[in-house]
Amino acid sequence: MIYDAIKAYRSKVGKLLGRPAFFPKAGAPEWQTISQADRKDIEKLQTRYHGIPYPMRTLTGFLAFVETGSRKMDEDPYFLRRNKLCVSVLAACLGDEEAFRDVLDGIWCICEESSWVISAHNINPVPGAPTPKDKPVPDVTQPYIDLFSAQTGMILSLTSYLLSERLDEVSPLLRMRISHEIRRRILEPYMTHEDFWWMGVLRTDLCNWTPWIVSNVMMAACLEMDSSEALGSLLERSGLFLDRWLNVMPADGGCDEGAGYWNMAGGALLDCLELLAFVTDEQVTFWDEPLIRNILMFPEKAEIGNGWFLNFADCDARPYLSGERIQAAGEHLHDEVLTALGRRIRGSLEKELADVPHFSRVLRDLFHPVGQTADAPQKADVWFPDLEVRIVRHAGCTLAVKGGHNGENHNHNDVGSFMYYVDDEPAIVDAGNMTYTAKTFSSERYTIWNVRSVYHNLPVVAGFEQTAGREYAASQVKALPDGLCLQIEGAYDRAAPLESLMREAVLRSDGQLCLHDRIVFKTPADIEWVFMLREKPEPDGDGFVSGKIRMICPAGCRMRTEPIPVEDPRMQKSFPGTLYRTVLSRNVKDTVDMEFIVGRA
Repeated sequence: MIYDAIKAYRSKVGKLLGRPAFFPKAGAPEWQTISQADRKDIEKLQTRYHGIPYPMRTLTGFLAFVETGSRKMDEDPYFLRRNKLCVSVLAACLGDEEAFRDVLDGIWCICEESSWVISAHNINPVPGAPTPKDKPVPDVTQPYIDLFSAQTGMILSLTSYLLSERLDEVSPLLRMRISHEIRRRILEPYMTHEDFWWMGVLRTDLCNWTPWIVSNVMMAACLEMDSSEALGSLLERSGLFLDRWLNVMPADGGCDEGAGYWNMAGGALLDCLELLAFVTDEQVTFWDEPLIRNILMFPEKAEIGNGWFLNFADCDARPYLSGERIQAAGEHLHDEVLTALGRRIRGSLEKELADVPHFSRVLRDLFHPVGQTADAPQKADVWFPDLEVRIVRHAGCTLAVKGGHNGENHNHNDVGSFMYYVDDEPAIVDAGNMTYTAKTFSSERYTIWNVRSVYHNLPVVAGFEQTAGREYAASQVKALPDGLCLQIEGAYDRAAPLESLMREAVLRSDGQLCLHDRIVFKTPADIEWVFMLREKPEPDGDGFVSGKIRMICPAGCRMRTEPIPVEDPRMQKSFPGTLYRTVLSRNVKDTVDMEFIVGRA
């Protein structure tokens, strides 16, 4: 789709806009018209970062990923360098001379790095690739492009563009050095390799890496390439990569990595499409394509409210989402609800830089007016037939239930799990994501508690939990008018004594949740139902009370609660304090029908 459109445009028109003026350069009058709030943010950040020297990025820090599993030893100085440079460029564009000196040092530090790849991404994971232990340090003769090397190329290209005159006053060799490093580390490998996994040649299980990398390479190419012919070839190649990613995306536009990953997936696709529209003078656009519309509208559908979003998989319950990108998507699609959501959640520049240093988005935020913020429109119920996720809203309560399979991107073993919110606040939750370590994307992933099914709102059958893998999936999935019905037996370890496990979750018109499990066993077994609660439960008659909710439990259940202190700093941003894993158990001979009723306390 995208490749063919670019190729057709080039065959008819040929010429692309070279070195387009995406943003005003330093000294342009637009910099004097940015909002006072943004100006204060830049000044505050510059004061903070100016007092911090560019940190060393050391070999021992890089090796820590292999030796101890730590990503932070390399990533902390890596991202601090880039954040400091971005802030210094912004301040320099406003005329701060001390900031300009910081820019010079930042350019030098980053150009001198042996690799722009972070330690956790040093290996290109394709068949036959060495293990991290076999290749613990980067090969400087074979630059690899990961998420953040591509992002580094984008940051440096924008630095060179915005401050071109000032940098040339110091020496034209500075910008020549930037161009040399971007071409050597990014543009040349991008055009000559077929073996980087995210290109979709050696592997087809693509994820956010593809659009995220492509968007940053496209930005760097538009600013660095002098030849319209060379730029056109790179954009065609980019269209090929994006088409391969779109080919594995579900038609419903659902992001199986969770709403927080829309920034890097759908949001990055938007970055690419805007660049294509710009350099072709709006002749190549895709705003009416159904799949692209569905991908861009995912945040609107996945919003719960009050900063909370659908967070199945490796997703924070209160993720950072780029309000400016969501607003822009809504404007391109002429969708008022999506536009209004973007305007409501637009944050400060400090928040934009706190996620990852996506400098182009910071600039978009500066020069894209928020406009009139509208009241939140009524959120509609949602059914993602490909993702197999159902969201129902009644009387101030929200139910989200998922089917799917246990081989999804950033997967948690959570087929059949659900969330329940009251007044846009979490009651029965998905714990979500934790800080990534070497274990996170290794064979030890399912030793981490938050990804296991025994820490999701699911049954545990005779001690057996769900198993990872594409074949461990829901079946007979049916969207109901007010919920979801599905068979989840197939998601469990094959040794579990299960004949059938049919789950039905319905949200009644008064906001009451009815959870019904019909289970047929091969042999008598103990069974436990796990509920991950935001508030500490207290026994109450035939059930318990937890914060705003009361659950009525079937007769004969034994209850125990395990407090889970939230110690991980990433998870703490969504759930500070403690979560409560409440387990209801009983022994069953052959068949059991269990119904749990949850409503306001």
